[in-house]
Amino acid sequence: MKDNTLLVEKYRPTVLKDYVGNEQVKETIQKYLDQNDIQNFIFYGPAGTGKTTLAKLIVKNLDCDYLYINESDENGIDTIREKVKGFASAASWKGIKVVILDEADFITINGQAALRNVIETFSRSTRFILTCNFIERIIDPIQSRCQVLKIVPPSKLTIAHHLVGVLEKENIKYHSKSQIATIVNKNYPDVRKMLNTIQLSNQDGEIKVNELVLTSNNYTKEVLKELTETKNWIKIRQIITDSGVKDFEELYRLLFEHISVYAKDKEGSVTIILNEHLFQANFRIDKEINIMSAIAKIIETIK
Repeated sequence: MKDNTLLVEKYRPTVLKDYVGNEQVKETIQKYLDQNDIQNFIFYGPAGTGKTTLAKLIVKNLDCDYLYINESDENGIDTIREKVKGFASAASWKGIKVVILDEADFITINGQAALRNVIETFSRSTRFILTCNFIERIIDPIQSRCQVLKIVPPSKLTIAHHLVGVLEKENIKYHSKSQIATIVNKNYPDVRKMLNTIQLSNQDGEIKVNELVLTSNNYTKEVLKELTETKNWIKIRQIITDSGVKDFEELYRLLFEHISVYAKDKEGSVTIILNEHLFQANFRIDKEINIMSAIAKIIETIK
């Protein structure tokens, strides 16, 4: 293995048959690829399950020009008006043009309204593929103009077989199946995290599972545990700092989904706190301060 080779990129499939899981989705997409045309798509589901991979795979197998934008970095109305509209309106010698809007649930409401108009205006020449973790954050007028497909994580067993295949191709040794099971169980359903964990755990061609790496990848559950049991702000801050995570969308969602576990009888008040801080996160450069402010208010409310 080359020192600077990222496994997540090296083993990103380039043809549909190599894409792991979601067989019905693959069948649907293959029919469009056979016609060298596609619908507008929205792929939604948990992080790391292959939404972006599927979108990029599609454009690689179409005779098309395409534009890729990660909306977590460029999520405003100006991006839609300038980059997306500019690309859609430009001439092309190929059959169609495709715009991939990755992490589209970060697009502002005004940006989504502008996007709806662009989709309508250039429907003959341009297709749009949106990926998102939370479909409810995409406005209904955009959803109605797209074929919405849920990307379901493959089974743990399927993923484990895939990881073993990667290890064999890379000539990386592993001592037991329990090592693979640990990586899968700690990071499921995020295949991207699993491959990154393997890369970090590879020492001289041999897997040596680092518990610190696994803990940082699984930090959201650690935060939930501390919030439920100790309500210790300092411990929670240490977990978040050690994780190295810079965006906390996943943590906000987990705290909301498990709100009755740590905030019984205070669910309404805590929901308001989560909503306010999640909104504020869009305008904060240091998102760690923002999430720790939310944690402090939650602890004060549930104590």
